[in-house]
Amino acid sequence: MRFLAVVLVVLALVLAAALGSAGGELRRLGDQAPPGSRPHSVTITEFGAVGDGKTLNTVAFQNAVFYVRSFADKGGAQLYVPKGRWLTGSFNLTSHLTLYLEKGAVIIGSKDSSQWPIVEPLPSYGQGLDLPGPRHQSLINGYNLTDVVITGNNGVIDGQGSVWWQWLRSHGLNHSRPHLVEFLHSKDIVISNLTFFNSPAWSIHPVYCSNVKVHNVTIETSLDAPLTDGIVPDSCSNVCIEDSTVSVSHDAISLKSGWDKYGISFGRPTSDVRINRVDLLSSSGAALSFGSEMSGGISDIHVNHLRIHDSYKGISFKTSPGRGGYIDEVAISDVQMKDVHVGIEFTGNCSSHPDDSFDPSELPQITQITMKNLVGTNISVAGVLSGIDGAPFTAICMSNLNFSMAAGSTSSSWSCSNISGYSESVFPQPCTELSDPSSSSSICFSLSSYTAIAIA
Repeated sequence: MRFLAVVLVVLALVLAAALGSAGGELRRLGDQAPPGSRPHSVTITEFGAVGDGKTLNTVAFQNAVFYVRSFADKGGAQLYVPKGRWLTGSFNLTSHLTLYLEKGAVIIGSKDSSQWPIVEPLPSYGQGLDLPGPRHQSLINGYNLTDVVITGNNGVIDGQGSVWWQWLRSHGLNHSRPHLVEFLHSKDIVISNLTFFNSPAWSIHPVYCSNVKVHNVTIETSLDAPLTDGIVPDSCSNVCIEDSTVSVSHDAISLKSGWDKYGISFGRPTSDVRINRVDLLSSSGAALSFGSEMSGGISDIHVNHLRIHDSYKGISFKTSPGRGGYIDEVAISDVQMKDVHVGIEFTGNCSSHPDDSFDPSELPQITQITMKNLVGTNISVAGVLSGIDGAPFTAICMSNLNFSMAAGSTSSSWSCSNISGYSESVFPQPCTELSDPSSSSSICFSLSSYTAIAIA
C-alpha cells in the first residue's frame, strides 16, 4: 500500500506538471468532490485512503497534501474527504489549501502514540503542556503557512482522547499530549462548519499566527477529561471567534501568550481579538479565560454576546508573580450566565511554573478590564477578585451587572483584595474596592472602541 501511494503521488505530480506547462486545468480526480473556491480538487481516496474506521490512512493524508502543494502557485487546491471514518495519525497541511469534510466524514486520530510524532516544545513555553521536554505533534498541523481553510458540511474531527487522558491520570505519558488542530507562524487561517470531539488536550490552537477566523464550529470533550481546552489563541493577532459552541472540561475559550521567562523573552502578545455569539460550558475551569500563561501580554480584546452555563467559573483572569506581561484593554459585554459557581474571577496566585528558574519579581500588570451588561441566574459566588501584593489589579470596571444568587448564597457574595476599580448598577453590591465614590468611569477601558473585523 505504501509503495502504491508513492507511485500515485509521483504520477500525479507528473500529470500536474504537464497540465501546468500546457496552461490547462487540472481534471477533478474525485467525482464526489463538490465545487469550491479552489480551482483544483482531489479526493483522499485517490491516494489509497479507506474510510472503514480501521485502515490507517496517515500516509494517504501525507501524500495527498504533498501532491496538492504543487498547485500553491495555481490558486491552490481542495482536499476532499467524503463520508466515511478515516483513521489517521498526525499530518501537516500546506499553503493555499482547503481541507473539506463532507457530511458523515469523520477524521479519527489514531490511538497509537507512535502515529503522533515528537516535536520540540513551543519557544514561548519552554516545555510541553504536561511534562518537561518535547511534546507530541497535533493531529492536523500547519507551520509557516498562508491561506488555509479547514471546513466542511458539518464533518467531524475526533481525537479519541480517552487513551491520552488515561495515560495522563496514570502518569503513563512520556511526552505532553497533542492537540487536535495547531497552526504555528501562519496567517489567513479559517476554521468553520465542523465538529471537534475529544481532543487529547486542546482542540484548536493557533500560536504565533495572524488573521485567524473560527466560526460555526462545535467543540465537545468528555466533561471529566483532564485539562482539555477548546479554542486557545496563543500569541496571535487579528483573531475572530464567533457563532460557535464549546463544551469542555477545562477552559472553553482561553487567551494565552507564553509562560514565564520563555513568554517574556519571546515577546509576542495576543491582541486584536473579537469573540461574538458563542455558547460556552466548562465543567471544571472557566468558560472564558485569560491566562494564566500570559507573559507576552494580552490586549485589545472585545467580547460580545456570550452564553455561559453549567460551568465552574464564568469569566476568569489568571496570572502569578513570575509571569511578567500584562492583560489590559479588555471589554466584555452582553453576557448571560446560568448555573455557574463563580461568576467572575481575578487571581494573582495561579502558581504553576514551567521550571524553578522563574523570577518572582517579574510582576504582571492587569488593568483596564471592563465588563458591562452581565446577567446571571443561579450563581453561587458573584466574584472572587484577588490581585498581587505589590502589583494590584487596577481599573477593573463593572456596570449593569445583575446576578441572581443560588439558594444558600449570601447577599454580599464578593471577595476582593489588591483590586481597585469602578462599578455602577451592580447587584449584589460589590466590594468596597470597586465601589469607592471617589472613583469614576474615566478610568475604565471604553466599549466604544469596538470595531468588528472580517477575515475573508
